[in-house]
Amino acid sequence: MSFKENPAALIPEIIYCDNHLLVLNKPAGLLVQGDQTGDPSLFDFASAYIKERYNKPGKAYIGLVHRLDRPVSGVVVLARTSKAAARLSRQFLEKRTTKIYTALAEGEVPAHGEWIDFISRRGATGHIAPEGEGSRADLRFERLSILEGLSLVSVRLGTGRHHQIRLQFASRGYPLLGDFRYGSVRQFGDKAVALHATTLTLFHPTTGEEMTFRAGFPDFWQGYLPEE
Repeated sequence: MSFKENPAALIPEIIYCDNHLLVLNKPAGLLVQGDQTGDPSLFDFASAYIKERYNKPGKAYIGLVHRLDRPVSGVVVLARTSKAAARLSRQFLEKRTTKIYTALAEGEVPAHGEWIDFISRRGATGHIAPEGEGSRADLRFERLSILEGLSLVSVRLGTGRHHQIRLQFASRGYPLLGDFRYGSVRQFGDKAVALHATTLTLFHPTTGEEMTFRAGFPDFWQGYLPEE
């Protein structure tokens, strides 16, 4: 199903676009790539947007170089050429990108720290595995505030494992708000998980320029964020 066929589809915000990159702010609830549900996806939106904006005949090229879980919102960068896709994929693989997330976790998270675990995946769900039986997962975090039994936390990913932030916080007794899969008991937004990809820093695939992209928070985050 396309976006034009479904006017109620979640519409991403355009953060940046040039001949090589398309950067979007993905709404919570929108798939990055289509699946068996047939629901519209970020990929569908990007293809339609580039085709219409540049009046391209046929199908517009869109390269997926990283992903966000469906209930998670925030920055997603897409490649507009195969060369850009290859170079961006290499940056993610070599950990030359910097990904900062904001999360709302249930309970009082420590003021700051670094967590290292090993994560294994069983179908759509991940779990913490003994060392050597899963993929290493590491992150650093800083607690920004505590409000009504919730901790607002800034998280910097060292690796990008399946459900990594959600699982590492939940395994220590701090499930993310709205993440019923990993133990949350409180709803957040419309089937959203309180995890937002706030900034993504990378190097432009052709110029080499360091670029940082920022995504604004969904409306339902208001009330949990510090006043500016």
